Amino acid sequence: MTQHHIELLMYVAPEPIRAANECWISRILEHLGVIRLNAESLSLPELWLSPDLLLTQTCGYPLMTALRGEVRIVGRPRYELPDASAGNHCSLILSRADDPRKSLADFRSSRGVINSDDSNSGMNLLRHRLAPLQQGGRFFASVGISGAHRESLRWLREGLADLAAIDSVTYAYLAHYAADEVSGLHVVGRSALSPTLPFITFAGASDEQVEQLRQVMNQALRELPDVAQTLGLAEVLPATEGDYRVVLDYQREAEDLGYGRLH
Repeated sequence: MTQHHIELLMYVAPEPIRAANECWISRILEHLGVIRLNAESLSLPELWLSPDLLLTQTCGYPLMTALRGEVRIVGRPRYELPDASAGNHCSLILSRADDPRKSLADFRSSRGVINSDDSNSGMNLLRHRLAPLQQGGRFFASVGISGAHRESLRWLREGLADLAAIDSVTYAYLAHYAADEVSGLHVVGRSALSPTLPFITFAGASDEQVEQLRQVMNQALRELPDVAQTLGLAEVLPATEGDYRVVLDYQREAEDLGYGRLH
């Protein structure tokens, strides 16, 4: 049996979500007849570019920048969740519910927080949404980097930041299984739609291998209805790089308005 990395690390919380993904991975491994390598020592970029990669999930922004030509797209998830359906999701732009500012324009010169510089949902979609509202290339007085969407939510709850963009799938999972993490927060606005986070494999995979992976993923979902229900995941859709060009379109539109960097 061959050994490969198969990891789903984009949505790992709360616990029911992590457990459901692990169950899905186990069934995929059974069907493929491969042994799962331990990836604990790998960073996300190292996992995405590992020569032993068979299947993982990445973010649309690094897919179209750092990973372009370095991996193959297996498909994109069709979630059926609030603010995520038909293979698309968005970012929910949140503040504290007790903040008197109610429109996005009201938050000019406030404190922003993003999960990372290369996040589509946390940075790129937020930059695109705020670009028409910036003045002189700035919108925020300051922008902090939290390291994760859940940390950005904590920054909001604890008054360390005023505005954050959170992936709508992450938000739906937390709202359902860990409501305290979004308690006291308010949706100020929504970003444009963007393709859901792509599943990827190694760059040298053939069309037949890519198709087999997607078929096995969907077969496992059909066999595990409780997993599909927990994840709010109806199926894995075919996807191409062309589906994700909109991510770079959003970047370019922000740049054209003079907001190439979110600050």
